[in-house]
Amino acid sequence: MTAHQPIGVFDSGLGGLTVLREIRRLLPHENLLYVADSGHAPYGDKPMAAIEARSLAITEFLLDHGAKAIVIACNTATGAAARLLRTRYPVPLVAMEPAVKPAVERTRSGVVGVLATRQTLASHNFSVLLDRVGRGVEVLRQPCPGLVERVEAGDLDGERTRALLAQYLEPLLARGADMLVLGCTHYPYLTPLIQELAGPTVQVLDSGAAVARQVQRRLGEAGLLAPADRVGEELFWTSGNPADMHGLMTRLWESDVVLHRLGTESAPRATRPAGDLVLESV
Repeated sequence: MTAHQPIGVFDSGLGGLTVLREIRRLLPHENLLYVADSGHAPYGDKPMAAIEARSLAITEFLLDHGAKAIVIACNTATGAAARLLRTRYPVPLVAMEPAVKPAVERTRSGVVGVLATRQTLASHNFSVLLDRVGRGVEVLRQPCPGLVERVEAGDLDGERTRALLAQYLEPLLARGADMLVLGCTHYPYLTPLIQELAGPTVQVLDSGAAVARQVQRRLGEAGLLAPADRVGEELFWTSGNPADMHGLMTRLWESDVVLHRLGTESAPRATRPAGDLVLESV
């Protein structure tokens, strides 16, 4: 393992780009590999065993492509597979944790709402998190089926998305929630609409920046931070159809991307003979 190797990041789809952006902002010298498992999205209502299997397969793919660390940029995959991945692979592994702690610290009403997938809210990880930081306030769990699909469709502010969000926010706001925690990496793309519907007295929190800081800390402790004499690059894969996804991924990443199909002969392999990403055919 060397500092020149890339960081591997994956999500069920495009939501993890919100985390990737925070990593890029904090660590501009790092090479980044991103896998959007959109061919199997959404994870939120899938059996835990299926999510675990996908997480294992993608982690193997990223490690095979030289990743020096793995970031699970998906709350649902974190709940299903983080513990297993940590026992199997001796590389720094950073997973998601909904921003419940800062929400609990900042709430004035004593009521915090958490928007997430059903699997995230039902996970052992989330229960442990509430036991650890959620005491003394009322934490309301709101599953949000359908929201991931709206983001994957590129509908960030349309009527269908607006109607779903209004439905999910209403019971939280009616109970007095003044903090809304986004427990899915897709949801930060909906922050402007959530803020519009919730009003100016409600704060919306996500954990992307905290995850980036954790990646920086873990790599620093391991002596694996990239040298500051280069500009980092990104490689992108999807298990969906690259032609269908390219436009939306470019829109969300706010820069044109070269998107490769996961698991095909055309997918690139990342090597780092001189500290730069070089493409080889698999």
